[in-house]
Amino acid sequence: MAKRRRTPRRRCRRRLLAAALTCTALAVYAACGHELARLLRPPPAQTVTVLLWGETFGERPRPGDCKLLFDISDCNVTTDRGRLGQAQAVLFHHHDLGGALPAERPAGQRWVWMNFESPSNTAGLRELGGVFNWTMSYRVGSDIFLPYGYLYARRKEAAAARLPRKSKLLAWVISNWGEEQERVQYYRRLARHVRVDVYGRAGLRLPGDSVLRAVSRYKFYLAFENSQHPDYITEKLWRNAFGASAVPVVLGPSRANYELFVPGDSFIHVDDFSSPRKLAGYLKLLDRNPPLYRRYFAWRKRYQVHVASFWSEHFCTVCQAVRVAGDQLKTVHDLAGWFES
Repeated sequence: MAKRRRTPRRRCRRRLLAAALTCTALAVYAACGHELARLLRPPPAQTVTVLLWGETFGERPRPGDCKLLFDISDCNVTTDRGRLGQAQAVLFHHHDLGGALPAERPAGQRWVWMNFESPSNTAGLRELGGVFNWTMSYRVGSDIFLPYGYLYARRKEAAAARLPRKSKLLAWVISNWGEEQERVQYYRRLARHVRVDVYGRAGLRLPGDSVLRAVSRYKFYLAFENSQHPDYITEKLWRNAFGASAVPVVLGPSRANYELFVPGDSFIHVDDFSSPRKLAGYLKLLDRNPPLYRRYFAWRKRYQVHVASFWSEHFCTVCQAVRVAGDQLKTVHDLAGWFES
């Protein structure tokens, strides 16, 4: 019998599903060069029904058209609890659980725990051991791994990046201000040595309420996470910095963790400097040296940025995961131990 040839699509799918185990997210996206939904696309099959149980941050979600938005066919996402018996998967948003779970679980149905907050902002995990079959989060190692954003390879290498005009140096947009936060404490020390324009509740008003419009005028952006945990890299990097063509100055997980997702020369990590004063000096050096500054955009010749679409992309991705998994079943016995590790 002739050996079955492995197609590019099949190779991509295998790489994506392995990403959660090997922690090589950037390599997976670079090798495949397609959107996340396309990487997961299985052969045509019967319609999968996913039931959204409850709300997302107090609001009733409105499922989008998976085919129209992400080219995912045969996916029925519903909020109708009367469809519980027909759903292959039920999706629960941790923040809105409130202990209100279905009284019964049909045989073979997957219950999916969904959370995109950090462990510091996630309470009540100890009581949920053995309840869910799958996890869905930004964490590499999730059963359904969906980060806040990712880079994917261009089909053809692009010319040097064209940047918007930069008239200012350093910006920060923050809505949840807390003096006890490490990011606020670091900002306080950094601001002694370089001007930081702060937008949000604690600072300047965003022009037209647009983060991108404000940040695009700056050379650098403080992509400071509200807490520091593995893989917790949010829209502050993907949308606020990369989307506005500003070099991100990051405070979050380690540099090595960031480099699982983005090239090492695409960002500046606060840990690279012995003090905020040294970091401020480096930013001023780059400001005076345009060729050196532009090196931080070399990655754009090879990659493009995808920012996750909350929440339609997440709902539709569950459909894909159900098909890819087939009849495989499991239970997450120690949810807290895994997510807080």
